[in-house]
Amino acid sequence: MKGDIGVIGLAVMGQNLILNMNDHGFKVVAFNRTTSKVDDFLNGAAKGTEIIGAYSLQDLVNKLEKPRKIMMMVRAGTVVDDFIEQLVPLLDQGDIIIDGGNANYPDSTRRTHELAAKGIRFIGAGVSGGEEGARNGPSIMPGGHESAWTEVKPIFQAIAAKTPEGEPCCDWVGRDGAGHFVKMVHNGIEYGDMQLICEAYQFMKDGLGLSYNEMHDIFSAWNQTELDSYLVEITADILGYKDENGEPLVEKILDTAGQKGTGKWTGINALDLGIPLTLISEAVFARCVSAFKEQRVRAGALFGKTITPIGGGKTEWVDALRQALLASKIISYAQGFMLIREASETNHWGLNYGNTALLWREGCIIRSAFLGNIRDAYETNPDLVFLGSDPYFKGVLESCLPAWRKVVAKAIESGIAMPCMASAITFLDGYTTERLPANLLQAQRDYFGAHTYERTDRPRGEFFHTNWTGTGGDTASTTYDI
Repeated sequence: MKGDIGVIGLAVMGQNLILNMNDHGFKVVAFNRTTSKVDDFLNGAAKGTEIIGAYSLQDLVNKLEKPRKIMMMVRAGTVVDDFIEQLVPLLDQGDIIIDGGNANYPDSTRRTHELAAKGIRFIGAGVSGGEEGARNGPSIMPGGHESAWTEVKPIFQAIAAKTPEGEPCCDWVGRDGAGHFVKMVHNGIEYGDMQLICEAYQFMKDGLGLSYNEMHDIFSAWNQTELDSYLVEITADILGYKDENGEPLVEKILDTAGQKGTGKWTGINALDLGIPLTLISEAVFARCVSAFKEQRVRAGALFGKTITPIGGGKTEWVDALRQALLASKIISYAQGFMLIREASETNHWGLNYGNTALLWREGCIIRSAFLGNIRDAYETNPDLVFLGSDPYFKGVLESCLPAWRKVVAKAIESGIAMPCMASAITFLDGYTTERLPANLLQAQRDYFGAHTYERTDRPRGEFFHTNWTGTGGDTASTTYDI
């Protein structure tokens, strides 16, 4: 009997996805470029299962039912292209290649079209949930060649996480690179969520002087509120974890954060599409600042940097901080969905925003209780442009606003860096301001570069130029923009 699907790549994610597929009754063929890892897997984690080993790409192809479905769980970039190049001569028309890594979505769009020209169907599937999700139920975001979806749908929806109502956190996202785009935005929101939680942690620790036990209890309690989420849950666990000396382990971890690029891609795409993804961009920059450890140590000594303790009732400050975190988190998701909407319209993907929220409801890193509210918001109004305009989220933002302002102002006053919470409230203030000072900015542009401006007393679409100094010309710039 031949395999239902083949998987290339036996690192943690690949192995756990294979075991998950096996648990759900699918016969999986496993291959790794270093073939000794195939034997290690079959004699280790896969021992006693129905999993089949393959020792070359030809062997892998020979052991699969047609149309063959081959999923790559390998490093993004040239490695994926290398495997595709080796696989194509071995495959038949209608066979399917799936990339389950963190690909940059233009690569998935290119691969979809290049392979379609050769009669091969391609799926770029974002997979989220880490090691635990891959083993027990990840969030899966597939896009690419739509006719391939019916072939892989039974497998993907069986292994995916399920909502409390039993709905799989996996559905077709859209053509070309849509699946990997949505996964990229998921990761961007993940960057934002993590940084927001870190800012709340520093406010408690350095501002309020709370102990790790107290912070563990606070995050555990927050996870029973609207902040119920995977990242808040694991933060409580981390803050309560003691090392072999009975001391908080996290206190001994070096404060330099790594990144693999998906947050950066999210920011770059937001700039390309003209979306003010301020919170997520600040989260990426916060990681960049953390990497300057030696410079920060020297600058801290140079400036004599200290953090002023925050006075007042700690209970009241903790509740205000909870509201600030919740409101900022809503802005992060709102900006993320603004980016998804713009990409969908620009690329004619026709994405379903409520379904996107459902994909993230369980299994993935940003899974949280209020993703159900996001889905409801888009089901009620599919044309919703700004999530904060939905009655539920508008009510939460307005309720939290006084505490949110209080926390951000106190952090700045005390010397606590709060780039994401501050950028979130600044975005909301700008987005809800009917008249911004951009009229002066347009005058400046016209003054130095003759870039023209529109007028409030004339119809939109009419452009004017002023000879501001009396010595300039009347010709407007039409050949470049700044």
